[in-house]
Formats: sequence, structure tokens, C-alpha cells
Amino acid sequence: MSRIGRAPIAIPAGVNLTVDGQNITVKGPKGTLSCTVDTTISFKVENNEIVFTRSSEHKDIRAKHGLYRALVANMVKGVTTGFEKSVIINGVGYKAQVNGNKLILNIGYSHPCEVVAPDGITFECPSATEILVKGFDKELVGQTAANLKALRPVEPYHAYGVRYKTDVVVLKEGKKAGK
Repeated sequence: MSRIGRAPIAIPAGVNLTVDGQNITVKGPKGTLSCTVDTTISFKVENNEIVFTRSSEHKDIRAKHGLYRALVANMVKGVTTGFEKSVIINGVGYKAQVNGNKLILNIGYSHPCEVVAPDGITFECPSATEILVKGFDKELVGQTAANLKALRPVEPYHAYGVRYKTDVVVLKEGKKAGK
């Protein structure tokens, strides 16, 4: 069996998990998330834990076993603690600031770029060059951070641009002066 798929998910206090057929809805202090589980994967809730089992040993079904367990585990974690992704801005004169639910970026264009936070996402700027994307839906947090990153891809000679904090930028060597 899948090591990830067979691990039970503990449901903490303050989290309400409801099952309607193959739909799982998780409601917690930060929000509500839901997921529809494939019919080849069955699950049961008992003793404040949810356990997933699969119907056969087919390769696709084994893959889905771990997938749906991980999706539900991320939903439980999201509604209790939430997720965050850190984005760094690097460049001369590049800066970011939050104005309500808008993020205003000066990233080398002739105009400032305004990004409106989707529902469930908040932006924070601990410094002028760092942005924290926070929310309870892991997929939405990742997609919002990726959209910010796509506004100004990192250029390989000076590393100017927008990147994740964990990204490693390998710089190219510049031109050499002739002899």
C-alpha cells in the first residue's frame, strides 16, 4: 500500500468534516474547503481520523490513493493554520507595497503593476522587497505566487526580477573585455 495513502489524517478540535457521498467538506476557523474524491477510493471517518482505502492495486488507483489523502490533509491544514509563500523582488528601484487588498509593484516597467488579491488571499510586505502571500487554500496560494512571479521573470545576468524566496538563481557570466 501507499505509505502516504494509508496514513490516517487527524481531525483537530475546531474542524468540522462532513461527508456527502464522495464529497468531503472541511470547515475550520480560517474558511471552508471541499473536494470530490474519485469513486475508486473509499474513506471512513472514525475517532476523529479519516482513513483512505483503495479498491484495487492498479497503477492509476494506487496513485489516486496518495493524491486524495494528500489533498484532504492539505485542506485540514489550510483551515487550521493556513499556508504562505514568500516572494522576493530584486532590482534597482524595485519595490512592493500593500494598499487594502491590492498589491502595488514597481518592477521596472513605466507604470506600477497592481494585483488584486483573490478571495481568501492576503498580501503582506514585511520589507519593500519581500511579499508574503497567505491563505487557507494551498492551490490558490501557489497560483497567486506564480502569477506574481510571471509579472517579471528573473533575468540571468543580474538576477533582476520576481522569484520565490527558495529559488536559487544561477547567474550567467557577462561579456569579457577584449585584449
